[in-house]
Amino acid sequence: MRIVLAGNEPGGMYRFRIDLIRELLKNNEVVILVPDGEFVEEMKAEGCKFIDTPIDRRGVNPLTDFKLLKNYKQILKSEKPDLVITYTIKPNIYCCSAAKSLNIKYDANITGLGTSIQKGGLIKYLVSFLYKGALNKANTVFFENVENKDYFVSEKIIDKSQAHVLNGAGVNINHYCYSEYPFESSSTRFLFIGRIMREKGIDELISAMRKLNKNGYSAKLDVVGFYEENYKEVIDSCVKEGWMTFYGRQQDVRPYIKNCHCFVLPSWHEGMANTNLECASMGRPVITTNIHGCLESVEEGKSGYLCEKQNPDSLYEKMKEFVELPYEKRKAMGAAGRKRMEELFDKRKVVQETIKNL
Repeated sequence: MRIVLAGNEPGGMYRFRIDLIRELLKNNEVVILVPDGEFVEEMKAEGCKFIDTPIDRRGVNPLTDFKLLKNYKQILKSEKPDLVITYTIKPNIYCCSAAKSLNIKYDANITGLGTSIQKGGLIKYLVSFLYKGALNKANTVFFENVENKDYFVSEKIIDKSQAHVLNGAGVNINHYCYSEYPFESSSTRFLFIGRIMREKGIDELISAMRKLNKNGYSAKLDVVGFYEENYKEVIDSCVKEGWMTFYGRQQDVRPYIKNCHCFVLPSWHEGMANTNLECASMGRPVITTNIHGCLESVEEGKSGYLCEKQNPDSLYEKMKEFVELPYEKRKAMGAAGRKRMEELFDKRKVVQETIKNL
């Protein structure tokens, strides 16, 4: 078979889907439709065909989106795939619509509801309307958590029979292998990995860290990521205060996970937070929000803690509780998180379940 995979950026396609791609390549031709960028050459080296497919990820210009739809149609007419698999909002809507119009079998992956739906208002209904038109003939619509699936079914965007919930994209437990817990230290080192933006809970995290240090707790925060929103002045201020170290975007986050005592992600919404899975897989406790897409990765009090969304005081209390834990308890939390990843989130299991439902 010839299989087309479409997404909105090459980094995510490679980092989170390469195990699935390798499995598909064993018996199929694979064509990747993403904008040109990092990891494209790596995907070509694996044996994929690459077609540069520019996308305005966050734009809402109808003319630009119509051009994207037209481009997808032209590509699919030329490539004549037997199956199309899409990821993220615009490929899910426009590439699936193109496949539907050409009577090509297609599957979509909902990797999160996204800001457009979470914020509500007119844009929410427009996106839901577009999704319904694109996905009503999909073979399978994969979800990374139950809440997202329930929304699509309750809003009648898809039929319940089309929906299948996976344990996110899973985590490669060999790549993110267990790392011995750091030696006991007088200072607790927290870690944040992700896009620096309000909806990742960066404001709550900064507030909690400042409060910890103000109240006499020795806590440091390593930040690995890039600015999705204008936070440079805020981050620079935190660095000057002495408790934050900013590393920017990193291709390999494992050294930073290895050095931390605990990973923190106070996100407002997620499909399935891959960073939670990666850090837990390496044996690090996780503090994250009590929302679907985050809570699945944590056993409360056993492998980490869950805080309330958009509540800096709740986050502070959980981080304080962790700082006060004895060393052996922290280490046991990390080991419990690793065990949970092995049992539920092993990427090999997720890949096989995906292929079974294509």
